[in-house]
Amino acid sequence: MKRLFLILPLSCISLAIHAQSGVSDTTSINEVVIAENRLQIPFNKRNRNIQIIQKEDIAKLPVRSINEVLSYIPGVDVRQRGPFGTQADISIDGGSFEQTLILINGVKLSDVQTAHHSMNIPVSLDAIERIEVLKGPAARIYGINALTGAINIITKTSSDTDLSVRVESGSGFASKEEGDGKGIYGGASVQAVANLSKGNTQNLISVGGHKSNGQRYNSRTEDIKAFYQGKYTFDERNSMDVMAGYIHNEFGANGYYAAPGDKESYEIVKTGIVSVGSVHQLHKNFYLKPRLSYRGNKDDYRYFRNDLTKGRSQHESNVYTAELNSTLHTRIGDFGFGLESRYEEIESTNLGDHNRYNHGVYAEYKTEAINKLLLNIGTYLNYNTQYGWQVFPGLDLGYAIDSHWKASLSVGSSQRIPSYTDLYLKQTGNIGNPALKSENAWQYELAMRYEKQNIYVRGGVFYRNIENFIDWIRDNSSDPYQPFNFGTNKTTGVNLSLGQVFTLSGSQRLKYDLSYNYLRPKEMHYAEDVISKYIVESLKHQALLRVLYQVDKLDFTLGGRWIKRELNDPYFITDLRVGYSLSKWNFYAEGNNLLNETYKEVAAVYLPKRWYSVGVRYQWKR
Repeated sequence: MKRLFLILPLSCISLAIHAQSGVSDTTSINEVVIAENRLQIPFNKRNRNIQIIQKEDIAKLPVRSINEVLSYIPGVDVRQRGPFGTQADISIDGGSFEQTLILINGVKLSDVQTAHHSMNIPVSLDAIERIEVLKGPAARIYGINALTGAINIITKTSSDTDLSVRVESGSGFASKEEGDGKGIYGGASVQAVANLSKGNTQNLISVGGHKSNGQRYNSRTEDIKAFYQGKYTFDERNSMDVMAGYIHNEFGANGYYAAPGDKESYEIVKTGIVSVGSVHQLHKNFYLKPRLSYRGNKDDYRYFRNDLTKGRSQHESNVYTAELNSTLHTRIGDFGFGLESRYEEIESTNLGDHNRYNHGVYAEYKTEAINKLLLNIGTYLNYNTQYGWQVFPGLDLGYAIDSHWKASLSVGSSQRIPSYTDLYLKQTGNIGNPALKSENAWQYELAMRYEKQNIYVRGGVFYRNIENFIDWIRDNSSDPYQPFNFGTNKTTGVNLSLGQVFTLSGSQRLKYDLSYNYLRPKEMHYAEDVISKYIVESLKHQALLRVLYQVDKLDFTLGGRWIKRELNDPYFITDLRVGYSLSKWNFYAEGNNLLNETYKEVAAVYLPKRWYSVGVRYQWKR
């Protein structure tokens, strides 16, 4: 099967060469405008390493959660503690999960307690328009904590009125372990998404839920989520956007944080978000975009689920953000300016009560005044009440060699301030360090790409230097982990990707995407016998494959992921989805981990072996 992983894309290339000249003219990704808060850049003019996956591809992937979608994006490392979207740590290009910023429609979802909760997202899969992954330091665009990159989830907007309902169920047919009762492990989910539009008003409503008895001892999961997005256009110069969401997520946390002692652990996480923003065209060339947002999180961690008198930690955090972004178009280029002020607070039975302020000022400039050159330059000035003043400049330069080839250079800096868990945690298996300094990084990247009709080839190399790198270590397996600043973390990376969409004959359509990422961190020198969380789990090799074949009403998607971490054995995961469309209905069956690999992505949590799912989706449009 591993040979098939290599043979398939080569076969696809051969077929592309000999296929008929009428290449399938689907909606081009080059028409997408990157959803930044100030300067809008079409995807085909980007100078940065940006990966995009659109709703059409998401709908046909053999996945059930945003976490699983991200696992098919090159350079994104998804380390799940539980399947079905339960909990995952997301990192980019070999960084840590705390160094990746998660956003919905440009609104930051950073959790001040811990980035373990950053993927507690109240959006159903069918409500997503696309996911944008910006790789490399993104402070110039999004501010602090986007040290290795940012992931922006863009939800759907539509002028139509429509409804989508999906029901799915699955199982690995494995018998429950002792202590979990009788029967087999399995789960089911449901989601509904509606667009309600009338006149100058657009509304998106999504609700969903999932319930599973797990895949091993004490791994049951349950979540309920709801999301609303509204857009109100007052006139051609003024509009308002409203966004709100809530998710209740609970799960057995066996082995999540402090194995083997946390076998009976359980966790309940509740997250709510609210955002209100507007766009005002004050002049034909000047736009003003104010926005207020809030994120609240409640975390109830029970080390002993059957005894709440000991080992229980309760945390409540609130983040309030005010932003003002502006864009000015001139003959010499576009200017972007912005202000941001954020207040973060936490009340915790374990971490204590803390708060801090963060204030930032942005400035950006984009120009195409020089023939064949696209220049983006900017800086972000930040003040944090715990870590003082910092400035983060950045530059992106692109050169169009011809209409298909483009070379680019990117240089940028960024910062990640420690979470409250890093600083103040007090648990049996993990303790914080209030003396931690912030992480600061510089990254340099060179890239080349070729894009013609529906074919692309991309490649790049980067070098990143993180100062005051934070790692959790312990001297032996009986000691708790504790974070420390370990000098510099230097990483060199290479990425290659290619893909094509083409018509074979008649109603047959074939699409493939193939990528490979190689990461080479410079060896960090620890004392003998020291156990490091980062080194054990750090990504080294990642090869991804997606092949979609459609004929009439049938579609087949094959996915493959080969992962090798620094000190762990490699694993190869193969997924398959078969779908059949009939009028307003779509019926599908999926198989995940078809080779029945035994593997884990983080900590001591083994993920499901072979798993089968069936589902149906109904779509109605007025």
